[in-house]
Amino acid sequence: MDPRSEQRARPHAVSARALRPRPEETRLSVGFILAKRFTLCAFANFVDVLRLAADEGDRSRPILCKWTVLSDTMDAVLSSCGITVQPQERLGDPTKFDYVVVVGGLMDETPSLGSAYTRYLHQAAAAGVPLVGICTGAFLLHQAGLLNGYRCCVSWFHHADFLEQFEGLRPVADQIFVVDGDRLTCSGGASSAHLAAYLVDKHVGRAQASKSLHIMIIDDALHAEKPQPGITLDFKVRDPLVLRVLLIMQQHIDTPLSVKEIARRMGHSKRQIERHFRAALDLSPQEAFLHIRLSLAHHLIETTGKSIAQIAVDCGFCDSSHLGRMFRRRFGSTPQALRRSVAAQD
Repeated sequence: MDPRSEQRARPHAVSARALRPRPEETRLSVGFILAKRFTLCAFANFVDVLRLAADEGDRSRPILCKWTVLSDTMDAVLSSCGITVQPQERLGDPTKFDYVVVVGGLMDETPSLGSAYTRYLHQAAAAGVPLVGICTGAFLLHQAGLLNGYRCCVSWFHHADFLEQFEGLRPVADQIFVVDGDRLTCSGGASSAHLAAYLVDKHVGRAQASKSLHIMIIDDALHAEKPQPGITLDFKVRDPLVLRVLLIMQQHIDTPLSVKEIARRMGHSKRQIERHFRAALDLSPQEAFLHIRLSLAHHLIETTGKSIAQIAVDCGFCDSSHLGRMFRRRFGSTPQALRRSVAAQD
């Protein structure tokens, strides 16, 4: 097996270079590239885990961990909330860092990083420096041609956007972060703190990682496989396996997957998934999937002007007649009756 194949077979391995012994006191050094209109929360969570792990107490001295915001121009970078961050260092030698982290921003306002950053990231990758994509940073890494062949984590909120823009990839939207060899990606928000804690644990120590999270009022470090919260569901369930299946169902509402196919993608048996659903929801996976699709159809009828036929297609039904039969069985009325009721209230 060649080294690349072996790396693919060990999706949660961190590259040997990233874990190399360091002669100086610093054990973890991170360079940040902030996209225009980057997500401040995701950046701040990641940095604060490093800051709190770097020193004793809350003194914030960059001893065990160091972090630097990089730039090609040294111009202040505007975040999506309007707050700016001033870079500290120009692009230079990426091998001085253990990781280079790209923090993404608003999808419509960050078409690409620019040629200088792209060259820098390719230089880092060629030198074996692991690359990290935070929030929509995964989009930017892929646009730079640096995620081909890698699994990558994207927010459930951007899953459809990723599939639309990057045909042929299979992004992961049912985990909070993904470590695939020398590419690490997370969905943003609080998950960036957990990814940072994962790195602190590897390089500095578990005690420092726990300390950072506890000071940030985060109870415990979450493993990569922890499901993303996803959109609001009618189901109240804590079973991680059931939550992941429900998220996969949500992502394939218009083209429903069989339980067998979902089980194959997750690496579990169909029977195991059925047992978990029965214990957690007293429903079969098929019944839960139908519940999700009908709830979305109800929402679309109430809040959009889409035709019933289009809503049927969007929610994975064969046609409007099929939707009508299932809808009446669930809600006691037809989609057309609900739409007339909504119109009468306007």
